Amino acid sequence: MQIILMEKVVNVGQLGDVVKVKNGYARNFLIPQGKAKRATTANMAEFEARRAELEAADKVKLAEAQARGEKLAGMTVQIVQKAGVDGKLFGSVTNADIVTALAAQGFDVEKSQVRMPEGHLKQIGDHPISIALHTDVVVGITVSVLGEQ
Repeated sequence: MQIILMEKVVNVGQLGDVVKVKNGYARNFLIPQGKAKRATTANMAEFEARRAELEAADKVKLAEAQARGEKLAGMTVQIVQKAGVDGKLFGSVTNADIVTALAAQGFDVEKSQVRMPEGHLKQIGDHPISIALHTDVVVGITVSVLGEQ
């Protein structure tokens, strides 16, 4: 299906690109989320009329994400979980736990923005993770998992 991107989408394209994607990806994700529209002549004309407005809004979002990223970069978050003698947790630290800990420190982050490359944390110690605030702004933080007997 041919679509016009209304914002930058990772691994698909930039704002204003006309790209061909699978029908299900367009119908079930991109179009309902407002990230794209069908590439009809009417939609293309409407996009060209609003292009400057959309680019300005994208720059504002990027600047806001960069400002939040500067405050968040290099931060350490401590999370206490029950653990055994060998340092293994009885559960795991998920992205929801990290979002809750960040909210307690005054940072508003969504679960989908937390990137955990090795999956959930199941060991005591310091673990580097990344937070994707925008498609172009990814900051690293450290999650310090402490054991509780």
